[in-house]
Amino acid sequence: MRAVVWVLVAAVCFGTTGTAQALGPEADATALGAARIALGGCALGLIALLGARRRPVRLDRATVALVLVGGAGVLAYQPAFFAGTGANGVAVGTVVALGSAPVLTGVLGWVLTRRRPGGVWWVATACALVGVGVLGLADGTDGALSVPGLVASVGAGAAYAVYTLAGKGLLDRGWTSVTTMGATFGLAGLGGLVLLAGVDREGLGSGAGLLTIAWLGLVTVTVAYLFFGAGLAVLPAATVATLTLAEPVTATLLGIVVLDERLSGQAAAGVGVLALGIVVLVLGSRSARVARVRS
Repeated sequence: MRAVVWVLVAAVCFGTTGTAQALGPEADATALGAARIALGGCALGLIALLGARRRPVRLDRATVALVLVGGAGVLAYQPAFFAGTGANGVAVGTVVALGSAPVLTGVLGWVLTRRRPGGVWWVATACALVGVGVLGLADGTDGALSVPGLVASVGAGAAYAVYTLAGKGLLDRGWTSVTTMGATFGLAGLGGLVLLAGVDREGLGSGAGLLTIAWLGLVTVTVAYLFFGAGLAVLPAATVATLTLAEPVTATLLGIVVLDERLSGQAAAGVGVLALGIVVLVLGSRSARVARVRS
């Protein structure tokens, strides 16, 4: 149950991203995303280096490949996510990206590891996806959806699945959660620095911009993925992906409390169904643990 709580804490940190952006200065979304992953990823990388000095890690061709794949997945998520939200709006883009992530993680993990997700995961994920869909469509859309934008959002969900499964692979090979997150996100952080050098950084150098970057980098990446990695070390990747759907619940509640946004009846229903899916998964994890103890 502690692992479940750790993942939920990570999801809450993730869910503050939109509010932090709204409260910060106007800035290019790609630049903000690059700055976020550069700061947060490099901080994780530094933490991992300090930890590796005390506990050396095993390196072989397969392990290096997992680090490279995981880092590429982290870095690819940023432009794909922003391209999807830029084409179809924040609501639709976020819903498609977050909604596709647990399904793609479960299916890809099933294909790669031959470990089929359990019945509780299927029920919980179905509830969560329905909730995310209802929440995302609550405000409706204007005009036809952009197909390239939808593809980009699904690509973001696929990138999430890739770096989650790569991280799980490193954990299964004996790496600690801190070293795993630090290696993959540290590599992505270096890529973020390169990306940041080629985009418009206007607004990021102000006091408010620096505070926004600090929150996005250190809280929604560094702190969040330390908790995420700790949960991933214990739970199946598919379960972790579904639990992180607590992110849109957090984002919606913060929008109401902090940004004074109004929640329609349909949006409230979506939050309720999504939360139900997470509760099913939490209770299912607890029941499975009790069953193992009794056996």
